[in-house]
Amino acid sequence: MNAEAKTGRAEPDYDPGALRRQVAILSRELAWLDNAATTQRPEAVLRAMDEFSRRHNANTRRSVHQLGAEATAVYEGARERVAAFVGAEAPDEVVLTSGTTAGINLVAAGLARWEIGPADEVWVSAMEHHSNWVPWQQMVRSMGASLKVIPLTPDGRLDLEAFRQGLAAHRTKWVAVAWVSNVLGAENEVRAVCDAAHDAGARVLVDGAQGVAHRPVDVREMGCDFFAFSGHKMYGPMGIGALWGRRELLREMRPVVFGGEMVARVEDDRATWADPPYCFEAGTTNAAGAAGLAAAIDWLGGLPAAAHAHERSLARQAAEELAGLPGVKVWGPREGRLSLVSFSVEGVHPHDVAQVLDGRGVEIRAGHLCAQPLMRRLGVESVARASFAPYNTADEARRLVEGVRAAQELFT
Repeated sequence: MNAEAKTGRAEPDYDPGALRRQVAILSRELAWLDNAATTQRPEAVLRAMDEFSRRHNANTRRSVHQLGAEATAVYEGARERVAAFVGAEAPDEVVLTSGTTAGINLVAAGLARWEIGPADEVWVSAMEHHSNWVPWQQMVRSMGASLKVIPLTPDGRLDLEAFRQGLAAHRTKWVAVAWVSNVLGAENEVRAVCDAAHDAGARVLVDGAQGVAHRPVDVREMGCDFFAFSGHKMYGPMGIGALWGRRELLREMRPVVFGGEMVARVEDDRATWADPPYCFEAGTTNAAGAAGLAAAIDWLGGLPAAAHAHERSLARQAAEELAGLPGVKVWGPREGRLSLVSFSVEGVHPHDVAQVLDGRGVEIRAGHLCAQPLMRRLGVESVARASFAPYNTADEARRLVEGVRAAQELFT
């Protein structure tokens, strides 16, 4: 069997060509395999953003004129789409943010820090992105509390038994965990984490950035207290995302950014805040981004199940082919992997692997992937990562493996 037949075999009834024709940038002569960093936007998203700018451009929630009303309708319509997308009970449980990082920082600084004392603990997992590690790290340092780490099993999954044993009732206040690892590709058992944390009296924030493009979201079924994600991870614009939170916790949370439209009243020496979620959306809103996010949700919702099976098939087959090359180590679990593959090539720096691939028109990520604590646990400084989307092809997966083989021949 030749490499093309073996590598990245697509689902037999699925053709990515129709999707590729909807994504203008894919007409370029390159294979975009850095989807875990940023997905490429389809025409429907670009049109929604362009239409807002051409027809409805105005500040939201500030004006009585027609354009202001139209802009507000677009923005609040996006909030409604996000609420339905994540399974919220109502749109007022959704804060529109600049992305996952902003949402996590809001929870850490606006709620968690007011509940943490010197004897308390916050848990993160060993596989967290810096965006779900550093905000908690800095918060506990400022409060004299402790940061605990959920360890990993040898195959790269959360060690839930060690986590359950380590939870200290009345000391563990918060747990922050990724739904899907941006390095290992593992889909974590978030419901089990939430149940264990709640049994110990703790609250849970889930970083959903790497899961929203690949799995249906239901925050109630997940059992978390907060859920953050970014639009650009799911075929939407950069600079827009959302934070879902339980309504009663949003009411407890304090604003951390202050300015226009987040206040109820301002006196000379004091101010009162608008109700959630508006008290967390200070300043000029990214209404064009919100329009694009709503369009991305609709576009993603229209994909057939075969599209997601296709991307997982490409990742699985690429992982198998890469692991079959001498001197290549594939990181993460063999089963339950979603759409990305991180790997190391013995004797070849990940940046060199990425440059060789780039010269062959294959775009991947190389580096510590904003997960240095995990890299230390893996015993490496950096890795190479290929990540797939429904618009990727079996030929692109084949080119990935051939490019890695070429890097080996060049450097070893």
